[in-house]
Amino acid sequence: MLKKFPSPVSGIQFFHDPESQKLKSLFDRLLSLFKELLLASSGDVNSTFIWMNELDRKYGIFSENYKLPDFIEDLKKNKWIDADSKIPDSFKPNSKLELELRKNAFESLFGKLRKGRFGKHKTKYSGAGDENTEDHRPYEFGDLFQQMNTQESIKNAFVNHGIERFQLEENDLVSFDTIQQSQCSTVLMIDISHSMILYGEDRITPAKKVAMALSHMIRSYYPKDKLDFVVFGDDAWQIELSDLPYLEVGPYHTNTVAGLNLAIEILNKNKSPNKHIMMITDGKPTCIKRGKEYYKNSFGLDRFIVNRTLALARKCRKQKIDITTFMVTSDPYLVDFVEQFSREADGKALYTNLDGLGEHILINYENNKKKKSGR
Repeated sequence: MLKKFPSPVSGIQFFHDPESQKLKSLFDRLLSLFKELLLASSGDVNSTFIWMNELDRKYGIFSENYKLPDFIEDLKKNKWIDADSKIPDSFKPNSKLELELRKNAFESLFGKLRKGRFGKHKTKYSGAGDENTEDHRPYEFGDLFQQMNTQESIKNAFVNHGIERFQLEENDLVSFDTIQQSQCSTVLMIDISHSMILYGEDRITPAKKVAMALSHMIRSYYPKDKLDFVVFGDDAWQIELSDLPYLEVGPYHTNTVAGLNLAIEILNKNKSPNKHIMMITDGKPTCIKRGKEYYKNSFGLDRFIVNRTLALARKCRKQKIDITTFMVTSDPYLVDFVEQFSREADGKALYTNLDGLGEHILINYENNKKKKSGR
């Protein structure tokens, strides 16, 4: 921070304030930690402060002149948190913080990819489309002015009519060939069953981070695309973008059938010819609904539940819905099931550790083959 003092000679004099700069740097570091802990606590600001206090007790994350109350005051002053009107002396994230969490998730995951540049989904089809290529073709009625290759068109006019009788006719005109770009409708399915935090391994926080990163990427670089979110436990339900930071694992079994049914229903409402389901799960379906009753079996792979799940995989294949399953565990018998599921769906399965989950999903989203859409 720069402090300013009046000077009789120069009017205003600036000098560096090391102590203020130190506090600013400490606040920035604490803010990064706060955001990470907030995501792990499912958006519970007060629990995050308790965790930070405990970390300070063990590791001294604050300084002698800057403690947790000072940090909270700076969070309020910089409009990162709001007072919770429902609970006295409590706070909640605001929309600014929710947006920042999505941006941070995107940058932390997508920054690893070392890609050249962002763009829209390209198909293998050329012709009337959105993005110019280096190739060109004769002008066709309806081509946009932006597609016109003026240099080649004028050259043709000189060749065809000569310099002295220069004129530009329709037969002289040349347009750039274009790559047709397509829209994609994607449903990201997130398993929130109890097994996603089983044995002390937190699988839900990386899943939330991936969902937020993917949503930020699509909104920024693929604005024509549609992304919906479905969570599934004993049942399945759709959630909004703003719900992502607050997702929690419940005391649920894994009703993959319900999740797939809802995802198919959502995709069939969209007009895009490119439909895609991305499913983050530990792989084992343990629950289905028969009428109004639940049928649950957590021990092994129940053949009745498995058959219903595989039937949905075949349904997706028939409806030309691509399915990519991201497995966050590597148990051999679960891997066997997911491979069988992927064969039935004619889909893909990726087995990834939690650190690489976002990288795999974002690469898969960009590289997913698209079908030609009608014009």
